[in-house]
Amino acid sequence: MGSLAWFIFITFIVIGVQAYIYGKWGLTGITYKRSFSERAVFAGEKIEMVDELVNEKILPLPWVRLESRISHHLEFIDEDLQGRGDLHRTLFSLLPYQKIRRRQPLICLKRGHYQFDRVEISTGDPFGYGEDFIRKPSPAEVIVYPSLTAIEDIPLPSHNWLGEVVVRRWIMEDPFLTAGVRDYTAGDSLNTINWKATARTNQLQVTKKDFSADHYLMIYVNFNQTEDVWLPVVDEDLLEKALSYAASIADFSISKGVSTGFGCNTYIGRKSTNTIRIEPENSQQQLMYILETMAKLNLDANKSISIFLEEDIENEVSGKDILIITSTVSNKMKVQIETLKSLGNAVEIITMESETTKNYQQKEEANEAI
Repeated sequence: MGSLAWFIFITFIVIGVQAYIYGKWGLTGITYKRSFSERAVFAGEKIEMVDELVNEKILPLPWVRLESRISHHLEFIDEDLQGRGDLHRTLFSLLPYQKIRRRQPLICLKRGHYQFDRVEISTGDPFGYGEDFIRKPSPAEVIVYPSLTAIEDIPLPSHNWLGEVVVRRWIMEDPFLTAGVRDYTAGDSLNTINWKATARTNQLQVTKKDFSADHYLMIYVNFNQTEDVWLPVVDEDLLEKALSYAASIADFSISKGVSTGFGCNTYIGRKSTNTIRIEPENSQQQLMYILETMAKLNLDANKSISIFLEEDIENEVSGKDILIITSTVSNKMKVQIETLKSLGNAVEIITMESETTKNYQQKEEANEAI
């Protein structure tokens, strides 16, 4: 009986000492870093979240639990890692001076700018009596662009409208604009040979002329889904689809050499009266800028589309192909569109409706009738 009592006593002493050690020094020398395999992807694509945990001390850690908030729009492929709601948990076990890098694949379900600030780390002794808990900064982000839609599946205002925009881009070669050099081909004029480039490459090179055109493409997305501009967005999926159309058209037009810009009556970050306007340019950097801007947009209009269009009229914008993707076209918009056309712009509309927006519109009309 005495031996059993001593055994129990010593066991409690050992458990108590372990609890004290792990409670006091368990998370000493622990470093953590979160990153993603890609900075930006399109909605629907896969990405890897990388957790890197290091134990920089001699004390082994039988268990380490990481907890953090991760949007449910970033869905883990492994069901065991999905957690509950936006709370994500991961368990590790670390030997002395061990570094573990764990890759967790997930699918980016929805457009957005997902930012991560911190992670909660806890550990304890093997018996679960002593536990230590800290919050560590873990800055990381992933940008999810709108998904791309095949051009053939977009209800463009006419069958060949986008083709006409592309053709206008290549109407006139400007002898004063250059776009680098290229290899000489049969039929090139001798006065286009670039002798410096030829000497450098030991192959005939000609100066490649750039093209000028009177028209540039501006893609506008209207965040007012009803004529009552104070109503919030009533159909988020429809607006996401509109952004998908806008991103797809921008991707196509820039790939065809068309200087393309983007605008919408919403904002990024904290609410403000500043709307989004990106002037037309033709480059891959411009496309990335447009897509990243779209990813960060809030689903909330900050002014009416009429005020947005009026700014173009006041600035006497001209020489642009303007495509407006909208759920509603008010009488005031129709007048403004005609004014923009009289200034020398070509204006076309893609109208997007759903049962939800139709119902809201019908309710508004019924209220006005009363």
